[in-house]
Amino acid sequence: MPALSLKDKVPPNNQDAERATLGALLLDPDAISNVIRFVHPEDFYDNAHRVIHEAIITLYTKGKKADLITLTDQLRLSGNLELAGGPGYIASLTSLVPSAANVEYYAKIVQDNAVRRRLLHISAEIQAEAHDESMEVREVVEEAQKKIFDAMQNQQAVMYKSVMEILPATIEAIERLTHSKTEYTGVPSGFRALDAMTAGFQKSELVVIGARPSMGKTAIALSMAKNIAIDRNIPVGFFTLEMSDKALMQRLISLETSIASQNLRTGLLKNSDINRMIDAAGRIYEAPLYIADMPSMKLLDLRSLARRLKADKDIQILFIDYLTLITSESSEIPRHEQIAEISRSLKALARELDIPVVALSQVKRDAEGKRPNLADIRESGSVEQDADLVIFLHRDRDTERKVEEGEAGNPIVTELIIAKQRNGPVGTVEVMFVPSYTRFENLDKSRDRS
Repeated sequence: MPALSLKDKVPPNNQDAERATLGALLLDPDAISNVIRFVHPEDFYDNAHRVIHEAIITLYTKGKKADLITLTDQLRLSGNLELAGGPGYIASLTSLVPSAANVEYYAKIVQDNAVRRRLLHISAEIQAEAHDESMEVREVVEEAQKKIFDAMQNQQAVMYKSVMEILPATIEAIERLTHSKTEYTGVPSGFRALDAMTAGFQKSELVVIGARPSMGKTAIALSMAKNIAIDRNIPVGFFTLEMSDKALMQRLISLETSIASQNLRTGLLKNSDINRMIDAAGRIYEAPLYIADMPSMKLLDLRSLARRLKADKDIQILFIDYLTLITSESSEIPRHEQIAEISRSLKALARELDIPVVALSQVKRDAEGKRPNLADIRESGSVEQDADLVIFLHRDRDTERKVEEGEAGNPIVTELIIAKQRNGPVGTVEVMFVPSYTRFENLDKSRDRS
């Protein structure tokens, strides 16, 4: 007997679970507040069940409880009573379950079957796209990953929340922070003055760090990554589009050992330096820091790799060095429009992965020697609009000249200008830049050592 083709198979569904879910909701109308978090009307395979569940939600949003009388009346008002099977069918639903105790179990079965149907639909779309030679392979893979990720996200999605649901969780979070030993609600950068103003880098936010070339964008990002991954053991992703991973690791060793970068490059090391390097290597080796070295990384590849790092390593923050080196798939459009597309995509990625995304960016040549502002972000005004937090690095002209010419041997003060913070204050904080180690430190580092 020939095997049935896919189109001849009935899509995954469980009619008993669908009826039991609806019956339990009629027996205990208050259970809708739990079920609504993960089951939506479109998750029901039977159209009558979709209509009934939608009517129950409508009653819930009106502040009414769904029972046989109110549900029948609501379906009659919407003109869907016959579509739902009529009063007799609705009444029969409550006879299927003795109580509402297992409503979440029934609802999970409904949800699982809905996800299976979505995956079958997605697989058909992926097959069609795989045969479409006008699409690049990377684009097909990116679309496949996004669709599968969205299917799983929808499994957890909530159509809406009333303030009755949001308020208790909010109060609980505030109380938890009140009793917590840390003052930061986000991922702390390790720079106390900056963290005091931002409460750490917040989830779902796009952070832009801007500066002129050689001001220390990579150095401060790597210093932050070191503080987060090595000192606090928080998983970090670091995408380097400018430097090689080996050059970045050499900088990281200099940061961690306080061995001059020049000595590491030339190999002029003392025995004590080698011992410090071996000790530091052990700490770095164990750190949850994941580096991707890909020059001219395409936006599709970046998003795909970020999703994989989040899924596999549960990274809590992502650094991108730097924004204008990302290659857009839309190469035919003007560059400023490409940057706008990249900026929007990074903001969407931060929300999708629920982590801070920190992107480095150059500022315009006009900002040379003066304090930069939002208008100085290079190539696109959309970056300043999409970013939740914008930080500029600034040093006065004479100090910067000494750094560039190698005359500044001692730590020097650098301003971190918080030019935009969507949910907090703006202002300026100071950190110390140590040129010999290309490292940024807290202004009063002795406090760290105490």
